[in-house]
Amino acid sequence: MGELPLDINIQEPRWDQSTFLGRARHFFTVTDPRNLLLSGTQLEASRNIVQNYRAGVVTPGLTEDQLWRAKYVYDSAFHPDTGEKVVLIGRMSAQVPMNMTITGCMLTFYRKTPTVVFWQWGNQSFNAIVNYSNRSGDAPITGGQLGTAYVSATTGAVATALGLKSLTKHLPPLVGRLVPFAAVAAANCINIPVMRQRELQVGIPVTDEQGQRLGHSVAAAKQGIFQVVTSRICMAIPAMAIPPVIMDTLEKKNFLKRRPWLGAPMQVGLVGFCLVFATPLCCALFPQRSSIHVSRLEPELRAQIHEQNPSIEAVYYNKGL
Repeated sequence: MGELPLDINIQEPRWDQSTFLGRARHFFTVTDPRNLLLSGTQLEASRNIVQNYRAGVVTPGLTEDQLWRAKYVYDSAFHPDTGEKVVLIGRMSAQVPMNMTITGCMLTFYRKTPTVVFWQWGNQSFNAIVNYSNRSGDAPITGGQLGTAYVSATTGAVATALGLKSLTKHLPPLVGRLVPFAAVAAANCINIPVMRQRELQVGIPVTDEQGQRLGHSVAAAKQGIFQVVTSRICMAIPAMAIPPVIMDTLEKKNFLKRRPWLGAPMQVGLVGFCLVFATPLCCALFPQRSSIHVSRLEPELRAQIHEQNPSIEAVYYNKGL
């Protein structure tokens, strides 16, 4: 076997991102919870393989499958724009185990106000870490901006949950079980834009098809954030709508009436099963490297791009996750 050629494009995912199936295969790999078990040494080894390959240096004996594995390990732990290592629970591979625990508890302990407040706070704290860790672009965020965003998003989520809870007191129990989903959906509309407000102020990097940076665009940031909010709400639907219906039925059976302590583990398990599929499939709804037509950009940036290259019709950006 000869040395691995240098023409493999590891700047892009392994599978065709213009199709939903290709994006789904990509995100099933990105969100694989097993990546959380990798040691710092393994992560650094993967980063070295990827960076060396991009610099034209092939690790001796490296196969194409090993190169792609290293690329996905590297992508699972390092931010695509800044290159910094993402905190463990902020990685996409932590989405399923973290969300199944938090969401399962939100759906189980929805009756009492203190537990509603605690788990909504926990969920939004986790979401804040994920949104910051997977933000688009490399613009710095100050501690003050981060603190303001966190407080605003958490307050909005808790207020939404308590408000909806009070409205469903006299409605059937199943409706009450669905309150956490409504609160999470509403909170996503608050949390993500607020946590990524810096992007709405200064824009995110946009590039040409070859990856050459052309400038920063607020219009691209708005489109990317809208796509992420949509994906997150769709992601929550199976995990927060299906288990409550099942548990509402099961809790009326003698088996669970005699063993009420099984309710929480079963709920968490059902949520986890749904998230294993919903997380990658909903992340795949929109391309990670999204595009926007030049005509929709800010006038100054549009003029700058046309001056440099009049033939460019669309620019590309990392929408974040």
